[in-house]
Amino acid sequence: MASVLVVEDDQFVRSALIRHLTEASHTVRSVGTALEALREVAHIGFDVVILDLGLPDLDGAEALKMLRGVTDVPVIIATARDDEAEIVRLLNDGADDYLTKPFSVEHLSARMAAVLRRARGGAAGADAPSGVVRVGGLTVDPLRRRAALDGVALDLTRREFDLLAFLAGRPGVVVPRRELLAEVWQQSYGDDQTIDVHLSWLRRKLGETAASPRYLHTLRGVGVKLEPPR
Repeated sequence: MASVLVVEDDQFVRSALIRHLTEASHTVRSVGTALEALREVAHIGFDVVILDLGLPDLDGAEALKMLRGVTDVPVIIATARDDEAEIVRLLNDGADDYLTKPFSVEHLSARMAAVLRRARGGAAGADAPSGVVRVGGLTVDPLRRRAALDGVALDLTRREFDLLAFLAGRPGVVVPRRELLAEVWQQSYGDDQTIDVHLSWLRRKLGETAASPRYLHTLRGVGVKLEPPR
């Protein structure tokens, strides 16, 4: 069971989502505007947000950026827009998944379950050892979802932590980008830019760059590996 916020201005779609999610034993709150959604997440802790893009007061893409400024709650975009470039842009802006209308309730349930598993540590904890992983001066604790570099705690987003933990669990192993998309993002498709953006953010927090890597090394056309500095 999860606490869900439905952000949808179409009353018919909104009612259908509420009915389905409630029947699935989820606790559901719903709003019809972006500003109402921001107020809700600021005062109530949700497990997942289902966000429409065509909102009357603010485009959902802008609402997503504002949500990411106040919370790390998983967000599933649910919209009629199907432009691939926009999908990639939204994923890079912090969306956890994307559903194109019309979609079945079974499809929504499966996507929600996958997103919630990742949010609750499933993606990072399933493949990483239960204890703390150490790679050089980097330590990653999958169970407590904590990471530190040379004893200094790293301030990572949930997706950055999942990516770091997955790579740290395979030190020195080149992980193909397709595998990263499947295991960290739970996606069978995607643009390399999705991975590159998160790697760039992660490198910045590790005090390195793509031109001068210390821990994260990209092998062009192959994949990514994490290993201790030489």
